[in-house]
Amino acid sequence: MYLIAICDDEFTEITNTEKMLSDYRAGHLMKVYPEIDFEMAHFTDADELLRKVREEGYVPDLILMDIYMQSKTGIEAAKELRDMGKQSRIIFLTASKEHALDAFRVDAMQYLVKPVMAKELYALLDKIFADVEAQKRKYVIVQADKKVCRIAVQDIIYCEAQRKSQQLSLSNGAVLCLHMSMTGLEELLSEFPEIVRVGKSYIINLKHVESINGPELQMDNGEKLYVPRGVHQFLREQYFSYYTEGLS
Repeated sequence: MYLIAICDDEFTEITNTEKMLSDYRAGHLMKVYPEIDFEMAHFTDADELLRKVREEGYVPDLILMDIYMQSKTGIEAAKELRDMGKQSRIIFLTASKEHALDAFRVDAMQYLVKPVMAKELYALLDKIFADVEAQKRKYVIVQADKKVCRIAVQDIIYCEAQRKSQQLSLSNGAVLCLHMSMTGLEELLSEFPEIVRVGKSYIINLKHVESINGPELQMDNGEKLYVPRGVHQFLREQYFSYYTEGLS
């Protein structure tokens, strides 16, 4: 289930956006990508959204957010989300183009000038869901626990070297014992820019890294990993580079 948050202090705008999203789902999404569905939630101020993210672990895949709000601007809210390590896609809704540069500084996908036209919004949604499907088609074949498995790259959180085997942690909570070298796994995953080898012990999926604090990595499954101090600066650079040059 794909999570979409709408954040606007004008309830009429929320209602209009929800209707456009519902019409998109019924008229296009279900025909092109019938296996995809989304759940909408709305927030009437940015602090309400940020509180749910902080306190309840709510991480929307897409946020449609007004820039001009009373409690906090959309730009300020987006910066707080990025500072928390949240990589939700953000589309800003605005009455003016003057904040376009600020929008891209917080890695917004796009901004739409109000009144938002359904055609413009649908074009962006098409791009997003096409990317979702492309991500699902990224698979690798590995031998694990005496059987051959097809693993979606997006489901790989990290791999840790354990003597002669490798422990592969997946987003569904499973941990697989791989019968291959760390170098062999690195080569198998080398075409995927989100996958990074970190020192001798880890291969990390940057998409699952919520934050980096020195040698400590906070992963989106709640785990904390500790990498050697000699490589954490390299990892920070890779993380920054991926999300500024290769955000998808």
